Amino acid sequence: MPRRTPHPDPHETPTATDAVEAGFSETAAVTPAVPVVAASTTASADGTEGGADAPHRASPILLPSLAVTSFVLFATYSGLLGVLLPNQITAVDGAAKVGNLAIVTTVSFVFTLFAQPIVGAFSDRTRSRLGRRAPWMLGGAAVGAAFLLGLGGLRSIVWIAVFWVVIQVALNALQGPMSAIVADRFPRSRRGTASAMVGIGTMAGSAGGVIIAGALASNVGVGYTAFAVAVVVVAVAFVLLNRDASTRDAAREPFSLRAFLAGFWISPRRYPDFAWAFAGRFLFVLGYFVVFGFQLFILTDHIGMTLAEANGAIGLLSLAGLGTTIVAVPLSGWLSDRVGRRKVFVYAGSLFLAAGMLVPLVMPTLTGMIIMSAINGVGFGIYMACDTALMTEVLPGGGSAAAKDLGILNVATNIPQAMSPAVAGLLISSFGGYPALFVFAIVVVLLAILAIAPIRSVR
Repeated sequence: MPRRTPHPDPHETPTATDAVEAGFSETAAVTPAVPVVAASTTASADGTEGGADAPHRASPILLPSLAVTSFVLFATYSGLLGVLLPNQITAVDGAAKVGNLAIVTTVSFVFTLFAQPIVGAFSDRTRSRLGRRAPWMLGGAAVGAAFLLGLGGLRSIVWIAVFWVVIQVALNALQGPMSAIVADRFPRSRRGTASAMVGIGTMAGSAGGVIIAGALASNVGVGYTAFAVAVVVVAVAFVLLNRDASTRDAAREPFSLRAFLAGFWISPRRYPDFAWAFAGRFLFVLGYFVVFGFQLFILTDHIGMTLAEANGAIGLLSLAGLGTTIVAVPLSGWLSDRVGRRKVFVYAGSLFLAAGMLVPLVMPTLTGMIIMSAINGVGFGIYMACDTALMTEVLPGGGSAAAKDLGILNVATNIPQAMSPAVAGLLISSFGGYPALFVFAIVVVLLAILAIAPIRSVR
C-alpha cells in the first residue's frame, strides 16, 4: 500500500485544524469526540473528483446544520449509553447490573466496529435522486428511532441487547455518511471551520445528552422516545435544508469486497510510525472508556450516592469536562501548529488524563469526580486536537473513497471501545472493585505515552 501524502503539497505540514478531517471517531460511544472526516480525495456528489480541490457546494446553512445534527446525534449517544441504558438494566436486575451492562454494550460494539466504514463504502456508491449520503442518513434515523420506541418496554437483557445492536448500527448509518459531507462539500481551505462546527456540536451534545437523559431517567421509555423524535427531526431537516445533487447518472466504479477488507490491514513493517500511533491511540481510548462508560455506577457504588442523586450529578460531570475540553481543543491545536510539534502535546494530554483518574482514588466524593472530569477534559481536549494531527502525518493511503480512510481511523478507536465494557466489568468484579478500574486506566494511559515515543516522522 503506497504512502499517501495527506495534503496536495508534499512540503506542506498538516495543521491541527486540518487534522480534524481525519478526526477522533465515536461509534456508539459517549465521548466528546470529533467524528472522522476522510482525509483522502473523494468523489463529489455530482461525480467529479473532490478532496482538496472540491467545488465549493456548501450552502450558508450547512455549517449550523452540521453543528445541530452533531449535537443531537451525540446527545443521543451519551444520554442513552451514559444514563438511560444503565437505568433500564438496573431496573431489570440491580444485582447483576455491571455484568449485564458490559454484556449489552460489548455485543453492540462488536457489531458496530465496522458499521461506519461499510455503510460509508456503500454510500460512496449510492446513486439516487437525493444524492449519496441522504438515503443512508434518513434510513439510519428511521430504523434507529423505531427501535428506540420499543426499547423502553423491554425487560429481558437478551432483547435489550438485540434492540441495542440494531439502534447502534442504525445511528452509525446516520453518522458515517454525515461525517463524509465535510469532505464532499467543502474545499480543503474551509474544512477546518466545518470540522470545528462538527466538533463543537459533538462536545456540547455529549454533555447535553447526559443532562437531558438525567432529567428523564425516572421514565426511560419517555427518554428513549424524546431522543428518537429528535434524531428523526434533525435528519429530515438536514436533508431538506442541505439538498445534495442527484447521483442517478453518475459513474460507478467496480466494487471489490476483497480489496475493501484488505484496506483495513496496515503493515507495521512498512508503516511503523502508523503502527505506533495506532497503538498509542488504542491505549489512550481504552484507558478513557473503562472509566467514562461506568460513571453512573462509580457515583452509586464507589461514591455512595443513590441512583436518583447520581442521575442528577452525572450532568455536573459532563459540564465540568465540556468546559475544559472546549478551552483545551483550540488552544492546544493553535500551540501545536505554532511550535510545529505534536508528540509533546499528546504526552501532555495523556498525563492530564492519568492525573485526573488519580483524583477519585484519593478523594472518593462527588467533588473528586467533578475535579476528575475537569482535568480529564483538559487531557482529552489536548489529545483530541493534537493526536488527530499526528495521525494525518503518519497515515498511509491507498484509496480514493472516503470510507477507506474512515475505516482505518475508526478501527484505531472502536476496538478499545468495544473492549472497554468487558475489561471494566472484569476489573470491578474480580480485582477489587472501582479502585482497580482507576489504577488500570492510569497505567494504560501512561503506556500510551511510551507507544508514541518511537515515532520518528513527527516531532
